Amino acid sequence: MTTVVSTHFVSFDGVAEVDPAWHFPYFDAAMGAAVTEDYADVDVLLLGRVTYDSFAGAWPGRETAGGEDAGYAKQLGDTRKVVATRGTGDLGWRNVETTPDVVARVSELREEPGVEKVLVAGSISVVQQLLAAGELDELHLLVHPVVAGTGRHLFDPGAGVQPLRLLSSTSFPTGVLWLKYAPADLPGAAGYEDVVDKVPKPAR
Repeated sequence: MTTVVSTHFVSFDGVAEVDPAWHFPYFDAAMGAAVTEDYADVDVLLLGRVTYDSFAGAWPGRETAGGEDAGYAKQLGDTRKVVATRGTGDLGWRNVETTPDVVARVSELREEPGVEKVLVAGSISVVQQLLAAGELDELHLLVHPVVAGTGRHLFDPGAGVQPLRLLSSTSFPTGVLWLKYAPADLPGAAGYEDVVDKVPKPAR
């Protein structure tokens, strides 16, 4: 069975358009281990065009440079990549294919033999589309203890209520929270009259 996982660095106020100024001060060994876990055993890396261009503009050169991050860069290069784009030109990296319809492509990947884990890295618009279509299985958030103030938010404000179920939570020494969620239903229908017996009691 295929599992589609999204992984994001986010600020406390929900900004997923990462600014290095607030991201890298919190990047420690614990966060590195979390990223390593998310990228382990990935069969397909699914990327929006903007995220792909960012990856392709950095990681091939780092692989060639042979520095400390060359092994990870090679892993990314060797991984099969599907890019959500309507463009048809050469994307300039190995193991890359494109799709104009990311929701339909994910549905096809679920039927493809050998594809057990699809990882969506960054790619805010892709995540929003998959959430809306019910095609995202897990959402992994590395929540930084900082208010970004500006930048693009992960969740579409026009999408309405999107309930989530907490799968696990881990706190890092830096104050970063690693939260794993799955899409879910609300616990049930309820209004104030249904919870009035649970409101705070007068202090004595």
